[in-house]
Amino acid sequence: MSILNIFTKISPEENSQSRNQKISSQNRKLKGVVVSNKMKKTVVVAITRSKKHSKYQKYFTVTKRFKAHDEKNEYQVGDKVIIQETRPISKEKRWIVISKI
Repeated sequence: MSILNIFTKISPEENSQSRNQKISSQNRKLKGVVVSNKMKKTVVVAITRSKKHSKYQKYFTVTKRFKAHDEKNEYQVGDKVIIQETRPISKEKRWIVISKI
């Protein structure tokens, strides 16, 4: 029995369930388009979403760019891909490319 379980009085089953929930919430997945592949083992993926203006109630598009790890340099500009959040790989890379859509 670990120290965590003694002080918080959590059963081992509950502890493993809460740990699994944290992992699944951290590893979020997003769909986007590759906009740059000029770096080694890295692609830049643009994620576009609609956002509603708080005052004028009008929708507008917001684009966010993420650097994602591409081990084999197999994705080209214009490819639609799925990226997944992961541990920090470098200063700005916290995503890996999972697959092509």
